[in-house]
Amino acid sequence: MSLLHLTTADFDEKIRSGKYLVDFWADWCGPCKMVAPVIEELSVEFEGKVTVAKVDVDSEGALASRFGITGIPTVILFEDGAIKERFVGVQPKAAYAAAMGN
Repeated sequence: MSLLHLTTADFDEKIRSGKYLVDFWADWCGPCKMVAPVIEELSVEFEGKVTVAKVDVDSEGALASRFGITGIPTVILFEDGAIKERFVGVQPKAAYAAAMGN
């Protein structure tokens, strides 16, 4: 499954219904590159249950500001548009998976 790339224009419409794990990242961010393979694995493992998406904070600064992103990577789990869990910094795959399975 390819990862969904969200923008300010489609963010609210997309996350309104269901579970979304959203990775706020930037191309220049070393820790973001460490998390990227884990995010990709989760998109495959949770396909059909949780949509996994990415937001480039450089091109979507308004979204980063809206959610108070001050450090990246920040990964937020949304359910029906509401924040359920927030992870800042590199986390183990098991931490994301546990949150996604709830």
